[in-house]
Order: sequence, then structure tokens, then C-alpha cells
Amino acid sequence: HNEPKEVLENYFTVAEEHLRPFEQKYKGKSIFPIHEEEESVFLSLAAYREHLLSDTMQYAFRQAKHPEKLYVGAVVQNCFGKVIDDEGRVVDASGKPCKTGLEVVGKNAAGRDQTKLSDAPPDKNGIEAFCNENDEFRQYCENGQIRVLYVHSSESLGPAVARYYASKLWGGETYFMQCDSHLQFAQDWDAKYIAEIKATSNYPKSVLSSYPPGFSGHMAQATVHETPGSRLCYCETLENDPNPIVRINSGSGYKGDEPRPTQIPFIAAGFFFARAEFLTDVPFDPYLPWCFMGEEIALSIRAWTSGWDIYAPRVNLIAHQYRPGRLGLPKFWESVNQFWHRPIMNNLVQHIMINRLKHMVRYPDASIEKMKSEGLPVDKIVMDMDQYGMGTERTYDEYFEYAHMKMNPKTQRIDCSSNQWCNQGLKD
Repeated sequence: HNEPKEVLENYFTVAEEHLRPFEQKYKGKSIFPIHEEEESVFLSLAAYREHLLSDTMQYAFRQAKHPEKLYVGAVVQNCFGKVIDDEGRVVDASGKPCKTGLEVVGKNAAGRDQTKLSDAPPDKNGIEAFCNENDEFRQYCENGQIRVLYVHSSESLGPAVARYYASKLWGGETYFMQCDSHLQFAQDWDAKYIAEIKATSNYPKSVLSSYPPGFSGHMAQATVHETPGSRLCYCETLENDPNPIVRINSGSGYKGDEPRPTQIPFIAAGFFFARAEFLTDVPFDPYLPWCFMGEEIALSIRAWTSGWDIYAPRVNLIAHQYRPGRLGLPKFWESVNQFWHRPIMNNLVQHIMINRLKHMVRYPDASIEKMKSEGLPVDKIVMDMDQYGMGTERTYDEYFEYAHMKMNPKTQRIDCSSNQWCNQGLKD
């Protein structure tokens, strides 16, 4: 078995040879010809073995007020079949070459869930389904409004890297919206988000973000019933996390009579909406392989210190399918563990790479000295941190005071206190 440090060394060797030059050439620029279409929206979708990708895209276009101005950049990480050649170009899709996620199949003697992986056919290609199964949507594919990067699920590097690649599919659209790939949309959601962000007091350097309400079961209902939005006011550290780092959470909701959106201190990676200049000021970090937790606090502090204010939208215009484990839907960390034939391999590599996020947020246990004492590849962990770290418009200390956070030197973790200005909507 390759050891986690060796795996990461190999990743950064490839990243330095290929990804770093790519970044230097296209930082702050589109790799596609720029089209100056006013009020256009780019929808960034990172989809891991997503059976609802086509449905999500159909609902987004069908419910948009201006579908002709909607562009999608999707990173599709699927099991396409059994990979035969080293370059991943030859695939045998016959039979059941893939695996499900962990499915709950019963209870053991102690009353705990018993799970298993099952053989499965190749994943549905949501892009092909969207473009070919319904004449209503084929026009958007033919017009070049759908951009896609395909990745074998066995080569998935986690949501942070997938979202980085999705951001590179932006083609000059006015607005950038990042969201999950299992969503429902309200009628005219695009025009309403544009109007909402223009109502913020710091526009154009404003970000809308929230944890959308959930729905369960199938996506038969295409239209979201609009409800008052909630604010991301709270943070916490869960002791049972395999790699503990601060998480964000919701606070109070809007009452429905607020004249404009109010500020919040946090951005949710699963949904935010901003002008696309955000991509220049807060470029996505390509050096976060296998990271899952920590993405949101890093995104929040980087945006705010770069001069962007964060706001909760007053109305929920999307709904998210929250997924209990019993459904047996695949998770990216399961593929990592299967690929390396080690049941905790993802946690092991994440335990090292999360130091990049913790170092930026100034956790004492992720200082340069501490990492060196543990024999970690420090030069790799902090590579190009000056380009993907905090901004210069506001300071680290100002953000911690703003967000009601404090680094606890005894526990070496972030303590979060009640945030009244956020919960009461006191900052415009």
C-alpha cells in the first residue's frame, strides 16, 4: 500500500508540473472565448456519481426567467465502467463493473445497522441525458451553454478540487453561482437572485449564501415553494470528526418584512451567488485534494478579508436533497478507500491536507514548526499559499471579531460564541 505522505508527494509532483503552469496562465481569465452577455449566470456543478444531475439541470433551465443567459459548468465524476488502459480512455461498461455506496441491509445482534457494497452498472451520464432525452433542452447544448469535464470516480480528488475545476469552466458570465447537483429551483430563480444581490448594501462586492431547505425522496416536484431564508450565524467543532475543524451552521431566519438582505459571517460551499469578479479576488484553491471539511471557513475568511460582504438571501429559491446513508448512494471517500484498498485511506490523506486550511486559519497545531516536527511535507502543504490565502482589504483579527470566533490556545481549536448582530439582522 502507498502511504498517505507518498500519495500526496506524488499528487504535488504532478500538480507542480501541470496544474501550476495552467493556473499561472489562466488565473483570473477564462479558458473560453469571453462573451459579454449582460446579466448572464454561470452555474458551477461538481457532481460525484450524481443520478439527479440531469434533473437538476432541467429544473434550472425550465424555471429560469432567462434560460438563454444560463450557462453550466459541470465536473462529472462517474463510474463509467472498468478502466482497461493506464490513461483511462478505454473502458469496459459491460455487466456491473461499478459499486453502490454503503447500503443498510439489516441489523446485527447489537441492533446496529449492517451495511454492504453491491455490484452496479455504470452510472447514468447526466449530461448526455440532459442533451439527448428531451428536445426542450437540446438547444442549450447545441448553443454551447453546457461545458463539462469528465473524471473517473476512482480519480476523484474530493469536492474542493472538483469545484476548482468547475470554476475553470466559467466563460465570462456576469454572475457565478456554485451549488450542489441535486436541487430544485423556484420560478424565475435567476432573476430573483440577481435582484436580491443588487439589493445588498455592498453590491457589487456581495455574496449571497445559505443552507437551502431540504426535500426527500424523488424530484417529482420541480418548483420550489418560496419560504423565508435563514442566516448562517453559528459555528462549532464536532469532537467526533476524524479531522476536527470548525464547521458553520444556521442561525435565525428572516421574518419576511425585511427591507434588504442582512449580513452573515459565513459562506456555504453548497450554495453561493456572486458577481464573477469573485473568481479573480478569491480564486479557487487547486491544492486541496481529498479535503471535505474546512472548505467553508476558508472560503468565508478569504472572501471577507478580500472586501466581499456576505449576505443571507431573504427567500429560499432552491431546495436541496439531503441524503440519509441508508439510500446507498456512493460517496467520494468510499472510492478513495476502495482504490487504495484501505478502509480509512481518505481520512489518512485528509488528516495531512487539512493542515493547509488550518494553517491559513492559524490553528496552532498547523504552524510551520509543528508540521515540520511531525515530518509533514510542509513545502507542499503551503504551496502558493500567498495566492490562495487571505485577502488584504481587512485583517484576520477583524474577521474573528466580526464572526464571534476566538482561537482557544488550550484546546487549539476555535471557540464560537452567540452572534446577536447576525441572528437579529443588525448589519446591512
